[in-house]
Amino acid sequence: MMTESINAFARALPVTDMEREQATLRIVDAHFHLWDLQGPINYDWLVHPEHNWLGDYSAFQRTYLAPEYIRATSLHNLVGAVAIEAECDRSQQVPETAFFSKVNEQYGLPSVIVAHAWVDTPNAEEIIAQQAAFKLVRGIRTKPIIAAKPGESVRGQPRSLQDPKWITGLGLLEKYKLSWDLRLPWWHLEEGAEVAALYPNVPVVLNHTGYPWNRDKVSMANWRKGMLALASVPNVTCKISGLCVSDRPWTLEENGPIIRETIEMFGVDRCMFASNFPVDSLKGSWDYVYTCFKRSVAHMSIADQQKLFADNAIRVYRIN
Repeated sequence: MMTESINAFARALPVTDMEREQATLRIVDAHFHLWDLQGPINYDWLVHPEHNWLGDYSAFQRTYLAPEYIRATSLHNLVGAVAIEAECDRSQQVPETAFFSKVNEQYGLPSVIVAHAWVDTPNAEEIIAQQAAFKLVRGIRTKPIIAAKPGESVRGQPRSLQDPKWITGLGLLEKYKLSWDLRLPWWHLEEGAEVAALYPNVPVVLNHTGYPWNRDKVSMANWRKGMLALASVPNVTCKISGLCVSDRPWTLEENGPIIRETIEMFGVDRCMFASNFPVDSLKGSWDYVYTCFKRSVAHMSIADQQKLFADNAIRVYRIN
């Protein structure tokens, strides 16, 4: 009886035409993680975090598996999701991909996988070939080293964005027909654009909206400059996610303008929404984040919204 009363109340609430249409939007979450902290794969950064960028990590310092993710997304029309490597012990990067593949066999998710591999180690090609052999692998996330904060530099150091060995190694992604998930904070975005332009045949996916962690005017101006540099490179797509700031809540009022500006810079065909769960759960539920995503673009046509919520991810990550 209680459930019937709640449902009756919900049906009585006013719903706009746009909200009705948005309820049917197909969603492909372009970035989420799974990990089993009781399993054999080691995630030391979760157990013993050194850099808590977003504050207290305790909310997701636990096993996070497919059933919980499926429940979290149940209020929306989720039709697919992209599992991204989760920084396991790098000796276990291939077993992590095998774990994701087994989860797919049991639950139908993830739809595809972005695995990890270094591109500058002696066994780089061997590992990339092993990762590419998994039928669900579509890309590689390999991270250059970064400066700890704006104003510092690692330019030219091994595995930096200027390291010739590392840059040459990125060519392996083109050889194996893999995309590159690029994760950089805003103070490295212009350098990232220079590297992305070197491989026009490699789809590059910028993670987490370029991490606009600092919301002061100077930092946002530099974020904008870097984002425009990446947007000028045709093979770069932006993943709109990771809009968390350590000292404040996730709000549509603050993040909505950043979302719309990002879409304006990259274009509606080169952006995709993603949850970054369970990490971004520090600031809200999956339903809350995606409801805010929907509200941030409610002024757009449903066709364009469908590109942002599913079609672009399906194309870039080659989801069948």
